[in-house]
Amino acid sequence: QLQLVESGGRLVQAGASLRLSCVGSGSAFSGSPMGWFRQAPGKEREFVAAIEWIHVGRTEYAEAVKGRFIISRDIAKNTMYLRMNSLKPEDTGLYFCAARNPGYGLSTEEFAYEYWGQGTQVTVSS
Repeated sequence: QLQLVESGGRLVQAGASLRLSCVGSGSAFSGSPMGWFRQAPGKEREFVAAIEWIHVGRTEYAEAVKGRFIISRDIAKNTMYLRMNSLKPEDTGLYFCAARNPGYGLSTEEFAYEYWGQGTQVTVSS
């Protein structure tokens, strides 16, 4: 089993930066591709960014965040990060980290992820 805990979300003004963290634990964590998703009020959860855990650290981003957000991971700390720059009000939402079972590749699809954290709230005021 794998447990994920997000942190770092808070209220900020437009243009600010934030860094979200996701700490993983459990025997299934090693080698899991991971991703960030977000859900705005009244909307469906959507893909934000994903990263391969071991091989090269290949990444994918949603078009809405390309050039502003950076996903990274610290293997030694079992932690994934999302650096969010130039935040906009439309970035407001509950941000979830997610992980796939080891052995699978990177995915932008919500259904591909088996493990989810509880979410951390990001609110961007205009």
